[in-house]
Amino acid sequence: MKVAIVKYNAGNVQSVIYALNRLGVNPIVTDDPELLQQADKVIFPGVGEASTAMAYLKERGLDQVIVNLKQPVLGICLGLQLMCKHSEEGDVDCLGIFDVDVKRFPANAGVKVPQMGWNKLHHMKGLLFEGLPAESYVYFVHSYYAALSPETAAQSTHAVDFSASLQKDNFYAMQFHPEKSSEAGSVILKNFLEL
Repeated sequence: MKVAIVKYNAGNVQSVIYALNRLGVNPIVTDDPELLQQADKVIFPGVGEASTAMAYLKERGLDQVIVNLKQPVLGICLGLQLMCKHSEEGDVDCLGIFDVDVKRFPANAGVKVPQMGWNKLHHMKGLLFEGLPAESYVYFVHSYYAALSPETAAQSTHAVDFSASLQKDNFYAMQFHPEKSSEAGSVILKNFLEL
C-alpha cells in the first residue's frame, strides 16, 4: 500500500511517520501532485498557523490537488482546520471540503487555551471509530476548533462542544492527534489504512 503524507511546511510529520511505521507502513512525504494522486491513502497532518499554511498550499497548487483527490484522505489537527471553509486564525478562506468554520476557543470560558492533553470523544460514528469504546480518550493540542455540523463524525467538549472529527465522502479529519493517542489512536489509524 502506498501512503503519502502531504509536505507543506507544517510540523508534526515525524510522529505520524513513526505511528505508521508501527503499523507496518512506510509512507512517503511529498508535495509532488503526481505522487499524491497515485497514493492509495493520503495523510494531511500539521501543526502551525492557518493563514501561513494556506498561503504555502496555494503557492504550490496543493490547494487544488488536495480537494480533487479521490482516495481516502485523512486531515490531522491543522489539516482538519484547513479542510474547513474559513478560519478565524489569520481570517483566511481554507479548502472548503467541509462546510464549517473554524473559531477560536472563548478566552473567558474558564478553560485553558490552548487545549493541551487528553480529552474524551463522544457521539462517534463511522468506520474510523469501529472497535473503540463508547467514550475513548485522545490527545489534543489546539486553540481553534471546528463547530458542530452535519459532517461531524465525533465530538469533544472544551468550553464548547466541537467537532473532534469530520467526514465527507473520501475525506476524513480529526482535530486530535491519533499518532499521539496511544491505543485508541492506533485503532483509528489502522481503520483508516483499511478503508
